[in-house]
Amino acid sequence: MKLDIILAGVGGQGILTVAAIIGEACMNEGLLIKQAEVHGMSQRGGDVQSNLRISDSHIYSDLIPKGAADVIISLEPMEALRYLPWLNPETGWIITSSARFVNIPTYPAEDALEAAYKNQPRVVSLDVEKLAKDNGIPRSANMILLGAAQEALGIEYSKLEDAVRRLFARKGEAIVEANLKALAIGRDEAKK
Repeated sequence: MKLDIILAGVGGQGILTVAAIIGEACMNEGLLIKQAEVHGMSQRGGDVQSNLRISDSHIYSDLIPKGAADVIISLEPMEALRYLPWLNPETGWIITSSARFVNIPTYPAEDALEAAYKNQPRVVSLDVEKLAKDNGIPRSANMILLGAAQEALGIEYSKLEDAVRRLFARKGEAIVEANLKALAIGRDEAKK
């Protein structure tokens, strides 16, 4: 088993929490993990990216080579496109939020983003921000995106649920339940 994941977004969106949950789920299965993180500005709005490499055998590098990523998970649509050179062009998946975070003056127009995604073979794009707000869990958009990525990741859904329970347990049962609800919403939306 080998799984190379690029997680991308902007500061404050919770992309590193997604990485922690995926890592927790896989470590509890006895898999090996290497992770490399690149943080942008220390405040909200800066680029945040993480390479997450998972395998049942030795992993020699924590960085994913160009053309080798199995999945890009992005909480911001332009950030996913930034890492396209690293995606496997034949089998790679993009799981992204469609909600734009326009934080630079040269941000591409919405139709330009949509055109770029149409050229990719496997894309799941959801407005996770809207789904989170509409379902009364506005701080759980990242978990909705993780739920949408479950099939592309090939990680058993119950393993992700267990990891969410463990990671959020110290925050109380209400937070755990909100994040489990978000995970289920994402899974269900991706299947539509």
